Amino acid sequence: MKNYTTLRDISNLSELIKEGILLKMNPFEYSKLGQHKTLVMLFFNSSLRTRLSTEKAAKNLGMDVMILNVNDTWNLEFEDGTIMNANTSEHIKEAAQVISQYADMIAVRAFPTLKHKTKDESEFILNNFKKYATVPIINMESATAHPLQALADAITISELTEKKTPKVVLSWGPHPKALPQAVANSFVEMMLYLDVDLTITHPKGYDLNPEITKNVTINYNQEDALKDADFVYVKNWSSYNNYGDILSHDSNWMMTKTKLGAAKFMHCLPVRRNVVVEDTVLDSDQSVVIQQANNRTYAAQVVLKQLLENL
Repeated sequence: MKNYTTLRDISNLSELIKEGILLKMNPFEYSKLGQHKTLVMLFFNSSLRTRLSTEKAAKNLGMDVMILNVNDTWNLEFEDGTIMNANTSEHIKEAAQVISQYADMIAVRAFPTLKHKTKDESEFILNNFKKYATVPIINMESATAHPLQALADAITISELTEKKTPKVVLSWGPHPKALPQAVANSFVEMMLYLDVDLTITHPKGYDLNPEITKNVTINYNQEDALKDADFVYVKNWSSYNNYGDILSHDSNWMMTKTKLGAAKFMHCLPVRRNVVVEDTVLDSDQSVVIQQANNRTYAAQVVLKQLLENL
């Protein structure tokens, strides 16, 4: 592994999951591997789990960590040939190369605009760092993907499944704000790599990128889709076709104990109680959201370990 910007950077998923679970059992086994190596984490957007879990993962491996909230620095320019006489003060060409001199790896978190689909799908921030940096790049959630979260989700399902081929349902949930498709995209892509029976359920108009979901069963009837599910992952996302729009506030899509049945409840967090999911689900033994959040550390750690081994 030379970068971790998409799930396609994983060469052997089953081995990566196994190694992540082993790291969870002994997180300090490779505490000298990252000695005298530095991870620079760049945040264009806010973060709680990603920021803390990735920093903890790096420190478990003996790395030094530097964190920069990019919006507290110069406004960066990403376009070529721009006359920089407006509000941008530094070009990505210089910034990425300079940061590479301070870092052995660079981790980037940059959300979509949810206004310009083509620009967002170009992953212009992440890919410009990948283009101009001289060290490995890690995706801490980008415009279209969240591969660290997806790996943690895969670890969680692997730990908890009691079936060879569990039924997994990704269900849209209501939310007052327009949210990205990144988590949903990466979850779907990850599940297609695993031996699971995947169904997506959402209101009409909330179809994800058809290139991602073309091999997945989509059921617009939530209760029908949830029948006999083993894992139910609830996540809101804004419209892909009517890009970034909120088309529904239908509270009937909130996950309830009755609809969940006997399934395990998953969510990437943060989650709005009694909007996306009712309290009785989150506070029950069926909720595995805290285990998911804990696995964020070991997903990040196994990725960092492989990157360190290839430096």
